[in-house]
Amino acid sequence: MKAEDIRQILTSFQAGTLDLDATMKKLKDLPFEDLGYAKVDHHRGLRNGYPEVILGEGKKKEHIKGILEAMLPHNNNILITRVDNEIYEYLKQDLTDLEYIELARIIIVKKRDICATTTKILVVSAGTADLPVAEEAAITAEVLGNTVDRLYDVGVAGIHRLLASRDKMNQASVLIVVAGMEGALASVVGGLVDKPVVAVPTSVGYGASFGGLSALLTMLNSCASGVGVVNIDNGFGAGYLASAINRQIELASKGGL
Repeated sequence: MKAEDIRQILTSFQAGTLDLDATMKKLKDLPFEDLGYAKVDHHRGLRNGYPEVILGEGKKKEHIKGILEAMLPHNNNILITRVDNEIYEYLKQDLTDLEYIELARIIIVKKRDICATTTKILVVSAGTADLPVAEEAAITAEVLGNTVDRLYDVGVAGIHRLLASRDKMNQASVLIVVAGMEGALASVVGGLVDKPVVAVPTSVGYGASFGGLSALLTMLNSCASGVGVVNIDNGFGAGYLASAINRQIELASKGGL
């Protein structure tokens, strides 16, 4: 629920087109709705600017469906992360308007038009194996209302591919850099741009990469300024953080801060 939704409810009550009982029914689930197995946070859009996102990983499919059904009446765009095709096939039996992006393991339920920012987020990935995490970040940022561009397969093993896209990097307001193996790409990008860089280590790599720990430590120890790091494979977290930064940049560009 957004601020304008509450304003509309109160305006309708004030105008007499909505009686007290109907108004109370619409407001009763603020700030959350208790389903027993989950407390759905309908108030998050008002607090943070974005509605609650459903993490599908580790949840029973029946619970995912129940949470989704509780969120649908509030008419917000809904994002479900870390889901496989089996979950999608189960949900679409009874629910419509679901879009599944298999590479990113994301389901989108679009209930509102998305007005994209004029400022841009650029998602940069080191290798093709990093694409699932990169796309999770990119699609998250897009659903949250950002203009997103992509620059893929430009890892340090062929750094000329990255350097050929300097203009593209400089046009972005925020960059998300996704890399596995040793994770050096985040430091390289951070040394080339004067924009915030959100680094995402991935679990891609051989044995001594320790499931992404090597890339994580490299990114945390980056000597390039302006690089922040999220958890291993956390494309969603990177997309959300970059979106929050980009939103402030957008507001500032319009004199809103």
